[in-house]
Amino acid sequence: MSQKNKKRVSASQSSQVKGAKTQDVEMDSDEDVSLTQPSSTQLQRSLARLTPAQVDRKMAEVVQFILIKDQKKVPIKRADIVKHVVKEYKNIYNEIMKRVSKTFEQVFGLKLVEIDVKHHCYILINKLEHVEDDNLSLGGSPKTGLLLVILGIIFMRGGVVKESLIWSTLKKLRVEPGERHEDFGDVRKLVVDEFVRQKYLEYVRVPHTDPVEFEFRWGLRAENQVSKRKVLEFFSKVQDQDPKIWASQYKEAEQSGATSELK
Repeated sequence: MSQKNKKRVSASQSSQVKGAKTQDVEMDSDEDVSLTQPSSTQLQRSLARLTPAQVDRKMAEVVQFILIKDQKKVPIKRADIVKHVVKEYKNIYNEIMKRVSKTFEQVFGLKLVEIDVKHHCYILINKLEHVEDDNLSLGGSPKTGLLLVILGIIFMRGGVVKESLIWSTLKKLRVEPGERHEDFGDVRKLVVDEFVRQKYLEYVRVPHTDPVEFEFRWGLRAENQVSKRKVLEFFSKVQDQDPKIWASQYKEAEQSGATSELK
């Protein structure tokens, strides 16, 4: 074989090796997104290779990562936790997350909730607020008040509301979506962007509409964090009515309350 041909073969082999390495990296990335559940034996073997201090340190890093991410009130993805923090410890991911959840509950009074089991997204819920329900399990800022009004409208209207109805209702409260508000800033951006990104609301296009129409629903965070019973009580007080006159909403609120007490 000539020297020229040898170089071609060598270059081809080198390219194949590089391709294989790239494939390995891509596979690792996919595994980060969809982790396989190790058996109890495999888990024990993985833990045996590590010291308790190493596991505790990694757990503390995950706690810190989630606390920082939660400040933006955007759901935290499992893929990001694995990629940026857990890394080579991914074989014991479930064990780490058990300890993380326990730490949040016992140390911070927070509950780590997986709100999307398909895409594995987490949020933090204040357990004390959830029990007391002083502010419907949310804070007491003006933005929170606006959010609760919108969630209340959606709940009282059967769970789905057209966008136009939300804007017309807010206008009656002197909150104009097209104008800058003293407390809320850009109202439309707050509702359609921030509340949706934080998973308090879902903003969905209505099929086969021309011009295009959108509708609002409760988001995954709201379903896990906001008490429907308290929403109904609030609206019944505003209307000066017995909450039982809204039969379907009352039934849903009672069922939702019973479910949350079992968690």
